[in-house]
Amino acid sequence: MPENDASTKRAYQSTEQRQSATIEAVVQLSAEQDPSALTTAMIAERVGLSQGALFKHFPTKSHLWESVACWVSTQLSRRVFSVAEQYPQADKALEAMFMAHIRFIAQNPGVPRLMLGELHKPGNGPAKQIIRRTLAKYRQKVVALLELGVEQGSVASGIDTQAAAVLYLGAIQGLVVQGMVSGELHEIELMAVRVYRLFSGRLLGMTDD
Repeated sequence: MPENDASTKRAYQSTEQRQSATIEAVVQLSAEQDPSALTTAMIAERVGLSQGALFKHFPTKSHLWESVACWVSTQLSRRVFSVAEQYPQADKALEAMFMAHIRFIAQNPGVPRLMLGELHKPGNGPAKQIIRRTLAKYRQKVVALLELGVEQGSVASGIDTQAAAVLYLGAIQGLVVQGMVSGELHEIELMAVRVYRLFSGRLLGMTDD
């Protein structure tokens, strides 16, 4: 029994590792080309598996894309949303979250292509639903922080928090799009500092004084 249990555990870990490697391969390939053009053959080749082996881990391409969307959602929660919890002051939390998001994109340039690709697909498949829920959660978090900032006095009173949240997310999206256009997503962190300074100073009433 112990030997069987150990064998089962090794097999499970191997499956988990291959699934993780496959998701990573999709993210990497999406940074190099249009995600909609990716085939299971291309993905399997990048991972070093046969297509048959790939389908043992992901029965369909839809299942694979759903897993990738779950990965993106989890990473945003761990690497972006959670950053806000480290700062009791809402204005500091907003800035830290903004910079963490830009850093995440700079390190994973395939992510925005994947997200945009899913949102542009017709219908409302599982992956698209996950992306939509993640973005809705993001917006709600920003609104909540802006409202907290108003209470704390670090964000201008009377500000339209809903509109400000749209502009906050729009600033991130704008930086990402410009990075994609220039082909230099890895350099958007430098511009992000200047963009956020404008956002916070002009729209939220924050100053460096």
